[in-house]
Amino acid sequence: MKRSIIICLLSALSLQVSAQKDVKAKEVLDAVAANYEKSTGTEIIFGGTMDGSIILKGERFVLDCGGIKSWFDGKTLWSYVEENAEVNVSSPTNDELQAINPHMMLGMYRNGFNYVYAGTKNRNGIACKEVVMTPEKSQDVKRIVIDVNSKMEPVYICIEGNNGEKQEIEIRKYLPKKTDDSMFVFDKAKYPKVEIIDLR
Repeated sequence: MKRSIIICLLSALSLQVSAQKDVKAKEVLDAVAANYEKSTGTEIIFGGTMDGSIILKGERFVLDCGGIKSWFDGKTLWSYVEENAEVNVSSPTNDELQAINPHMMLGMYRNGFNYVYAGTKNRNGIACKEVVMTPEKSQDVKRIVIDVNSKMEPVYICIEGNNGEKQEIEIRKYLPKKTDDSMFVFDKAKYPKVEIIDLR
């Protein structure tokens, strides 16, 4: 399944980032994380490398992107591949979830990343605070750039891989969303003809 937008949902910079944990950058990241964690549900409409949407509540999410719709209820992941008319069911690891859910990146700074405040940037007419994150140890991701608006909501995320590949996510709408737990579970009744493949 093609999920590269999320790991490598999410422009090369000439900025040289030293190995550090910048106080100003941490303030921005803490505020963004706190803003999300206090919400009872959030819907994000995004574009960029690929278009899609995600509904979030805590660790749970429904992601619709690139011809794949995924539901995660905190334990089980259902991934519906429309062109194959099949649903893959799995129990994902944290690393796999980070590859699927772009919003999990906002908590990644707490463990294994350095970060620096890169100043104020203009993103589509919006003044944003920019933070650049780099992993403390070598991994597939080389650098993550996050631009945040005055409401402490992410506006833009760019993920640069060590292979030179970049994935850009432009967040077009960031909205409160009423949710219930059933939203994050695959409903077989709505997809009666799909093949279910249990990978657990």
